[in-house]
Amino acid sequence: MSSQRVWLVFGPKGWIGEQLIAMLKAQGETVHASVNRLEDRNLIEKELDEIKPTHVLNAAGKTGRPNVDWCEDHQQEVIRSNVIGVLNLADLCFIRGIHMTNYATGCIYSYDEAHPLGSGIGFKEDDPPNFDGSFYSKTKGAVEKLLRSFPNVLTLRLRMPISDDLHSRSFITKISKYEKVVDVPNSMTVLTELLPVSLEMTKRNLKGIYNFTNPGVISHNQILALYKEFIDPNFAWKNFSLEEQAKILKAGRSNNELDVSKLLKEFPDIPDIQTSMRGVFQRMKKNLGK
Repeated sequence: MSSQRVWLVFGPKGWIGEQLIAMLKAQGETVHASVNRLEDRNLIEKELDEIKPTHVLNAAGKTGRPNVDWCEDHQQEVIRSNVIGVLNLADLCFIRGIHMTNYATGCIYSYDEAHPLGSGIGFKEDDPPNFDGSFYSKTKGAVEKLLRSFPNVLTLRLRMPISDDLHSRSFITKISKYEKVVDVPNSMTVLTELLPVSLEMTKRNLKGIYNFTNPGVISHNQILALYKEFIDPNFAWKNFSLEEQAKILKAGRSNNELDVSKLLKEFPDIPDIQTSMRGVFQRMKKNLGK
């Protein structure tokens, strides 16, 4: 069956794109790395017609370096990639009958009265976004609404992605380097467990929007306590409030819990984030030779 599938990955040099390509190659799949930018419609059109993929994975887009505050000062560039570019790709795939999986974000929600912090009540796939405190989240919320009109698209809402190493893009690495951190429970995505699931979802031809995190929530302090336990016994950190954090950031940050009932109906064995995170640090300790 694998010989009948042809994959084309956008964002192949990015953190998630590289992992997807490695996984597909390990499975013996035929996979190509796109050489074009999402906003270059004519070039993407030509590439699709030359490669004739059966499955397109989009892991491209602007998230900002070193963080999403970058997007506040580069709004047109962000729109070009995160909105126009994604819609270009979805539309061209739709015209050709190609399944597209879009690696998106769940950072379009913030705890509110109907979904209070600590309540265990998560945002569902059909809940309208209620967070646009950063320009990054604003573009992601806007494009997701429009992607609902494309029946060929699978949208996966990742949050605060985590890997088994100290990659610079991993949420663990980021917060371990901050001078101070807030301590808020959040839904998060452990890539080791969920990226293989995303490929299986594509193979199953699933469509629509899925919250794509491990079940449950975990806080910053809980993660850093595990970092101290497994990686660096001398590690220490300081907390500050959301109000204090807001004073040093250009853009707001999303904090939420996502309801993953829909995902668990398809994949009931995905471990909860508390269990999963211990596994992450056990593997990380081994990977680092600790």
